[in-house]
Amino acid sequence: MPDEDLLFDLAELFKIFGDSTRIKILFSLLASASPVNDIADNLKMTQSAISHQLRILKANKLVKYNRDGKSLIYSLDDEHVEKILNMGMAHLCEKD
Repeated sequence: MPDEDLLFDLAELFKIFGDSTRIKILFSLLASASPVNDIADNLKMTQSAISHQLRILKANKLVKYNRDGKSLIYSLDDEHVEKILNMGMAHLCEKD
């Protein structure tokens, strides 16, 4: 059995995936790295709402950004995030 602290951290990570807005943002970034305004336009949400969720995702190491002039271009943090999203979808789409 993994250490109790590690199990707690894993549970906290999965809580982050429990919000459909954050999932939409992650899938948007899976398609392509984007600035906040493009994500907001794509999801038909305010930039403020997207920025708030991106802060949560960044704090949990699910997204990262690179500066392009004055803009921040967000992307998935690494291939593990893509694998988690793809495995979740595969699980949901399994046929009995």
